[in-house]
Amino acid sequence: MAKVHVFDHPLIQHKLTHIRDINTGTKEFRELVDEVATLMAYEITRDLPLQEVEVETPVQTAKSNVLAGKKIGIVPILRAGIGMVEGILNLIPAAKVGHIGLFRDPETLQPHEYFVKLPSDVSEREFIVVDPMLATGGTAVEAVNSLKKRGATNIKFMCLIAAPEGVKVFTDAHPDVDVFIAAMDEKLNDHGYIVPGLGDAGDRLFGTK
Repeated sequence: MAKVHVFDHPLIQHKLTHIRDINTGTKEFRELVDEVATLMAYEITRDLPLQEVEVETPVQTAKSNVLAGKKIGIVPILRAGIGMVEGILNLIPAAKVGHIGLFRDPETLQPHEYFVKLPSDVSEREFIVVDPMLATGGTAVEAVNSLKKRGATNIKFMCLIAAPEGVKVFTDAHPDVDVFIAAMDEKLNDHGYIVPGLGDAGDRLFGTK
């Protein structure tokens, strides 16, 4: 069963408060999302495998650890997920970046792919799917479906805030995908928005309405 990790790190919680604030402008909002993504990436990569090497220090030869070369892929869900990519790349600059674009059918409300571009070696990578919000869960479920049907087997999902309803939908659909959340909010309202939430993450990142 999928594990749901809700971060309680003081720096993440402090920055998330400013992200929620309606008075936070586009520039600061973008910088804060970037910073929180970096802090979350530090935790989400805790289980990356290591290998021992020898290194020459100024004093003597020593045995020490380096990353074992596991390939990482970052996949933002367009468009708001783009705001979290640079923060992760700050820590893992060698990661490849794919993109998944989805639109919601106005009648059925079901998400559909309109754009998918991934690294060529999908089956060999550990993917981190990112989106600032996990609300109803439908878009996140479909994004992971897109990865799986192209051969991905090792996937994590990372978001800033989530609603309990969306987490349940996602983990029921993908019990093999762990979820990493900066904050679990109270609920969804009647319009499918997270409460208390942070508004529309895409609009706040890119200055649109």
